Amino acid sequence: HTEGIPPRGPPASSSPPAPPRPQKEGPEDDDRKVRRREKNRVAAQRSRKKQTQKADKLHEEYECLEQENTLLRREIGKLTEELRHLSEALKEHEKMCPLLLCPMNLVPVPRPDPVAGCLPR
Repeated sequence: HTEGIPPRGPPASSSPPAPPRPQKEGPEDDDRKVRRREKNRVAAQRSRKKQTQKADKLHEEYECLEQENTLLRREIGKLTEELRHLSEALKEHEKMCPLLLCPMNLVPVPRPDPVAGCLPR
């Protein structure tokens, strides 16, 4: 049952495709082919060279970023260690700081900078 279903392929009224034309290969056609192949070969070489240069540039950029990353990680380590050391020093200072231990300091009274009293003169 094929009612309403269009037939597959080209319509029957169309003409068949033309047969391929016979190739007349003269010396001019050969020269043209050779020139075209040479031009294509040069273009392909240029394309490969450009692609290689791009890859080299990306690799150099990668190496620079890796070095920068290593330096930044070292700096993070040093700063983390410095933070730990300073936090420890602050904790030790808070245990014996007279300004923090004085009960009078719990009453809010305007006075000179209390931190200045803790600093060496």
